[in-house]
Amino acid sequence: MSQNAADTANDLDLLSDLVAKAKRAGAEAADAVLFESASLEVSYRLGAREDLERSESKDLGLRIFLGRKQAIVSSTDISPASLEELLQRGLAMAAAMPDDPYCGLAESGRLSTDIPDLDLYDDGEPTPEALYEMAAEAEAAALAVEGVTNSESAGAGWGRNRIALVTSNGFSGGYATSSHSLFASVIAGEGTGMERDYDFTSARHGADLGAAAGIGTVAGERAVRRLNPRKVESQQLPVIFDPRVAHSMLGHFTGAISGVSVARGTSFLKDSLGKKVFADGITIADDPHRPRGLASKPFDGEGVANRKWLLVENGELATWIMDSASARQLGLATTGHASRGTSGPPSPSTTNLYMQPGACSREDLLAGVASGLYVSELIGFGVNGVTGDYSRGASGFWIENGVLSHPVSELTIAGNLKDMFLNITPANDLTFRYGSNAPTLRIDGLMVAGT
Repeated sequence: MSQNAADTANDLDLLSDLVAKAKRAGAEAADAVLFESASLEVSYRLGAREDLERSESKDLGLRIFLGRKQAIVSSTDISPASLEELLQRGLAMAAAMPDDPYCGLAESGRLSTDIPDLDLYDDGEPTPEALYEMAAEAEAAALAVEGVTNSESAGAGWGRNRIALVTSNGFSGGYATSSHSLFASVIAGEGTGMERDYDFTSARHGADLGAAAGIGTVAGERAVRRLNPRKVESQQLPVIFDPRVAHSMLGHFTGAISGVSVARGTSFLKDSLGKKVFADGITIADDPHRPRGLASKPFDGEGVANRKWLLVENGELATWIMDSASARQLGLATTGHASRGTSGPPSPSTTNLYMQPGACSREDLLAGVASGLYVSELIGFGVNGVTGDYSRGASGFWIENGVLSHPVSELTIAGNLKDMFLNITPANDLTFRYGSNAPTLRIDGLMVAGT
């Protein structure tokens, strides 16, 4: 047995004992979760080492049910005396809580019995020296780009997490994940004409990271390309979203189909299940079992067996995103989307979320635009989840006759998400760089406010 597997087994034994004690002490049901993490991060600026940080933590959460009452207590001290105090405090809190008709463990028949191996853990831990070397290489490549005048910093990081969950109705499981990351952020230009940009790479396994020199070069080229931005007059026109901002549309969408928002009636899509909410041909998927996926997990936060879902099929909304409590409110079954920490109850959340690519290329999307905006950065969060009204600051490039012409800034994009979703055209350039991913997207008819 590997050390990681042995540690997970010890975590599960600890949680099983705590849950059993809770039952013996009078709890009708209980679950316990443990998160253990370690991380190492370095930063590097202008040829010199700056910061080196390492952190380690262990956090345990216990959820206790007394009838329709629940309480959640947590602790970073897992000594026997501390856990006994935690248990007693949880029982007292549960007794004092008001009834919640929707709380409770997941149905036992939905619990995972076969935990898949998703290859989320890289055994190797890099040394600080190795991380500094990557950061130095990335920054050097960025500073070598003509027009780059300064560096904000470059950095590299590594992390390890171990998750264990035990429920009183029969689930016991755990898994480990690792993360590796590298970034460079630099400045081009002088004085009041300076512009900043960045690039990064992240992966579960260190071998999957992008090349450090490539990250630095892209960061430098992006910063230089933003020099001397112009302003534009307010007008209605096509807007194309670069993939590094296009995935934000998926975040607005999933917030609107969260079971919690739908049950409360606070979503602009609350009456849209089974109806067309995106343009024809649009499919949006959520896949928790993507091997080495940045947001993959073999079971959800309640121990429920999870699987790939098509949230939107050919433009139609196919399902809500639900944990057990929000599903009960809606009279439905959990979709296995529960996510949780140690200090609160589970809530719905996506995993590896993505919009499937379209049929045309990015160049095809651009070619059909005589005058338009190509967005590479979004600022602020001016989105009303109740009405769908959308208004965000933006910068990027002006499109003239299908070609990116010159940088533009100090703009605001406005519309309504209901209309925007129905007018999305995706390109075929989907790549998986985030937990949520989308290809280049074109949306016609948006209002761009400038001078």
